[in-house]
Amino acid sequence: MSHLLTDLTIQDALEDLTEKKFKKFCAALLDRRGEPRVKRSSVEGQDYITIAQVLVSTFTEPGALRITLELLREIDCNEEAERLGELPHEPKRISIISISQSIFAHHFVDTHRTALIQRVSTVPPLLDELLDRGIIKQEGYNTIMAQATSQARMRELYTGPLNACGSSGKDIFYKILEKLEPYLISDLRNN
Repeated sequence: MSHLLTDLTIQDALEDLTEKKFKKFCAALLDRRGEPRVKRSSVEGQDYITIAQVLVSTFTEPGALRITLELLREIDCNEEAERLGELPHEPKRISIISISQSIFAHHFVDTHRTALIQRVSTVPPLLDELLDRGIIKQEGYNTIMAQATSQARMRELYTGPLNACGSSGKDIFYKILEKLEPYLISDLRNN
């Protein structure tokens, strides 16, 4: 985990916005042109806690911070953006672990567990990358690979290493899935 230079989280930054600025933030989030896009139903009428959850589940933790900073600057909330963790000449590193531990109970890979178990077809390369990045150990790798089907391997991965690796491990898992199964991840994001 990065050194904590500020304890301000995305949730805190959104909570500090006036109602008018929060509505502008939500409108800017919906108007974003880049992928992935956020569903209107996930944003409209939601509170700052839910919006923070949507940001993290859609963009992962590092991406959520980047998008939040961009949107805050876009709606002229530069002071809030600076407090959140980015100064023009000296970027701050911040920890947003509190989002994933307190208000964001389900990571993308948890939310889509069943679909991922059923539909991931590139399990051996996925496991190779997870092993290389230290998310799973050799013993876990061997246990998972001993399973007969892709579905059984994914189930074993979920019940063991992914259950224990925490949010940062799941972020890595998600990034690997984006690379190996881009169409599947896009489909799940859009549904």
